[in-house]
Amino acid sequence: MASFKVVVADPKTRKSQAVEVKDPQAAAFVGLKIGDEVDGSLVGLQGRIKITGGSDKAGFPMRSDLSGGVKKYVLMTKGVGFRKGADEGKKKRKLVRGNTITDEIYQLNAVQVS
Repeated sequence: MASFKVVVADPKTRKSQAVEVKDPQAAAFVGLKIGDEVDGSLVGLQGRIKITGGSDKAGFPMRSDLSGGVKKYVLMTKGVGFRKGADEGKKKRKLVRGNTITDEIYQLNAVQVS
């Protein structure tokens, strides 16, 4: 039973809206990856939307360079899931989620393409 909160941003109006999708529509999102485009009618919008990211139920962010739907510790210097501190050149091992949408995902971020 998949359920997602999909936050869709509209670049023209610079506004975003959150839509809750339950089991029938949410099943269409399972298995997709970051960067995939889907029909906007799944979330009640016209046009197409592009998946740009998300986070799981525990709050761990999805990274586009980590394949699969797994949680993994990754050595990072910058990017999604890494806060840049005062120390330049610092590396840190952080727990992040892969780029594939699974049942553990809670929030999906998307942008309206057309």
